[in-house]
Amino acid sequence: MVLPVYLGLVHYPIYNKNNEIVTTAITNFDIHDIARTARTYNLVKYFIIHPHDSQKALAEEIISYWRDGYGGQYNPDRKEALSIVEVMPDIGAAVDYITAREGVRPLVITTDARKYDNTVSYIRLRQEINETGRPYLILFGTGWGMENSVMKQFDYILEPIYGSGTYNHLPVRAAVAIILDRLLGEFWWQNT
Repeated sequence: MVLPVYLGLVHYPIYNKNNEIVTTAITNFDIHDIARTARTYNLVKYFIIHPHDSQKALAEEIISYWRDGYGGQYNPDRKEALSIVEVMPDIGAAVDYITAREGVRPLVITTDARKYDNTVSYIRLRQEINETGRPYLILFGTGWGMENSVMKQFDYILEPIYGSGTYNHLPVRAAVAIILDRLLGEFWWQNT
């Protein structure tokens, strides 16, 4: 069953390590690895969200190589994973795309290493996704996270991922995999 779940990787407005608002660069690994994870969990689309034309062109060139060029012939699995990737200029464009496709505005959820007033648990969001049939857009920030005023615009913010220690700065590719498994993965604990 394909649930109407979408993913977006946001590159602006993002904090850097000095708490300045910046636009982060697109990385090849984020395109490939997140696409493979998103495809594994049967997401409808994976949006790379970036405002700069030069970075969007770079992403499109990489995607095209694996979807339409020699890369797709050489590695059909990569071609399939990248078939769900779209480049968008901003979060609003991704929301508009989903609204047009699904006929209703998606609930917009993001992630952060901090808690907010609208923080939601993985259990609650997993139940909602499975019960409502409503579209969801799950956003991940790059750098040191999305700018605070943007964070306040989202419907929910997922609770932080905690490890067994005090260090808390996962790479975005790892956070995507953990969160998608928590929200959409098999019910492995019921099979023991």
